[in-house]
Amino acid sequence: MPRVLSDLYAGEIRRKPAATAALVGAFGGNVVVNEARPIGPKVHHGGAKWPEMRALKGIYVRLEPLEPARHGAALWPQVADHPYLWDYLFEEPPETEDAFVKMLEGACAKDGWRGYAICLQEGAPVGYAFYLNIVPAMGSIEVGNINFSPALQRSPAATEAMYLMMKEAFELGYRRYEWKCNALNMPSRRAAQRFGFSWEGIFRQHLIVKSRNRDTAWLAMTDQDWPALRTAYETWLSPENFDANGEQRQSLRALTTPARVASDPAQM
Repeated sequence: MPRVLSDLYAGEIRRKPAATAALVGAFGGNVVVNEARPIGPKVHHGGAKWPEMRALKGIYVRLEPLEPARHGAALWPQVADHPYLWDYLFEEPPETEDAFVKMLEGACAKDGWRGYAICLQEGAPVGYAFYLNIVPAMGSIEVGNINFSPALQRSPAATEAMYLMMKEAFELGYRRYEWKCNALNMPSRRAAQRFGFSWEGIFRQHLIVKSRNRDTAWLAMTDQDWPALRTAYETWLSPENFDANGEQRQSLRALTTPARVASDPAQM
């Protein structure tokens, strides 16, 4: 019997009725009968929990449920002079602190969005990130609307913030953790792959954002990927992974690559 899908997607197989082949043959031409009809493995999933939005504490950062007035006022000086931070976000760059706070209020008010302020251990907020597209029944959740100030970018704190959010999602019972971004946003695509998200493709003409077309790159990790990815993060975040000058001994990309099932073709 020919295999039509890899073992990764194999599971219960049903047989194609012989009558189907006979019907096709009645119209002439060659008939190729492939009896294997994979329908996937049974899933015993009782549903995930809605994010509780409890504070999440790591070595470098503390994630707090986003309070627009409090966190927005403190974060504004970190982002005010950097309009490029909004190049690939849904909103235009805010011009005032009040506009920034209102923008955060709007994000927090969206159905199914749950935001975290990313704070350094001494308390200063340096960015934010949201859970989006939360579907507990299917066990699917997305991380997005991410905005890292220059003080947070390319730091262990930024990596740990992403680790804490994905760890929380899987502990709440989610099966799938998604990352989506504008396909033109190569820094985001590089970050996603470094974080251990596997490439799934591009949805062409997916959205219109700020009156411009957006093709969307889709990446994800699953609960099957998570044990290996969790070990990779724990290894990378360990103080022993950094020398006296703060330089990493092992890169996160090298640690997460074996756990990914597919790579971004733009980064091959």
